[in-house]
Amino acid sequence: MTETWDDVNEQVKADWKDDTTPFERVYEIVEQTHDGQSAAEIADRALVSEPTARRHCKTLVNTGFAETEQEGQTTIYKRNSDRILMSRIRELREDVDRPELLDSIKEMKAEIRRYEDRYDVVSPEELAQQLDADETEGWDDLAAWRTTRQNLAVVQAALAYDEASHQLAV
Repeated sequence: MTETWDDVNEQVKADWKDDTTPFERVYEIVEQTHDGQSAAEIADRALVSEPTARRHCKTLVNTGFAETEQEGQTTIYKRNSDRILMSRIRELREDVDRPELLDSIKEMKAEIRRYEDRYDVVSPEELAQQLDADETEGWDDLAAWRTTRQNLAVVQAALAYDEASHQLAV
């Protein structure tokens, strides 16, 4: 007998449900949700009832892991972006030493200067205004530039966090 993708998918879902608690499944779904979803959508993906999803989502909001928005009558739940950012900053601070952070900052600043020089603009937003729709390489560079700028901000924040931590310890 040949298994289909649907059979495999159903088995993976069944295993996930057997190996996790309803709270763990709701947590996983919310952790992956940056645009936000209703309790009904989360319930469907987490394999729980809507009241269970709503209860666990409220717990996640109360702990600061998730946040809510209103879309008409519907409450939308999504992961807390500040918490994700602070987690990335703490992780960098713990896993990467100061000289490596400084080297990364230097490399990313050089990469940003190369984009500025190549396109004779000062920001990805300015580049976006100049690009034609069919300029694939330019749009790829724009995405890479934005990512580099975001990564630079996170690394600089990790360095500042490290310095502040050392100052507070003195």
